[in-house]
Amino acid sequence: MQQIGKYVIIAGITVLIVGLILYFFGNKLQWFGNLPGDIKIKRENFKLYAPITSMIILSAFLSFLLW
Repeated sequence: MQQIGKYVIIAGITVLIVGLILYFFGNKLQWFGNLPGDIKIKRENFKLYAPITSMIILSAFLSFLLW
C-alpha cells in the first residue's frame, strides 16, 4: 500500500505543477491547439475539433521526457 501512496502523491504533485503552469502561463500557450494539421470543422449543428498535430507534439515531448 505504501507504493500506491507514493504514486498518488507523485500524481498529485504533477497535476498541481501542470495546473500552476496553465494558470500563470495559459495566455502564452494559445498557439497550442491552433497548429497547422489541427482539424476544425464548424457547421450549423455540428462542431468537430481534432488536434492531431498538437497531440503528436505533446506525445513526442512526453515520450522524450519519460525516456
